[in-house]
Amino acid sequence: MKIQVNTDDKVEGREKLSRRVEAEVSRALGHLSDHITRVEVHLSDEDSDKTGGDDKRCLMEARLAGRPPVAVTNHAGSLREAFGGAADKLRRSVERTLGRLKDHQGRKSIRGIENPVAPRSGEAVTAPRGGR
Repeated sequence: MKIQVNTDDKVEGREKLSRRVEAEVSRALGHLSDHITRVEVHLSDEDSDKTGGDDKRCLMEARLAGRPPVAVTNHAGSLREAFGGAADKLRRSVERTLGRLKDHQGRKSIRGIENPVAPRSGEAVTAPRGGR
């Protein structure tokens, strides 16, 4: 799983922050690395001139093998909170996506059954209404 970190020009300490983000992404998504080819992280300070508020933004996108990408966004008061929250959101979203895929693959198809709507033994067969 490759992790790519991008920041806007308003974010300070990019190298140290990139190492932190990579560690957080690995912690949150490491158990899913067989299914994820790449994670892109975009960090930005949307209102760098002002203080306070949830102006730090983290967008994370996971590229899943053979599946469409999964993307989440999280806003917070600090970059650390923004990427921590986004990592948790992305983990849940990828787990949910992969869980749906697993559930779908585990189901049996009715295509091989001769008459999937045949009544059970002992049930009466009635003709459909409508005069046809």
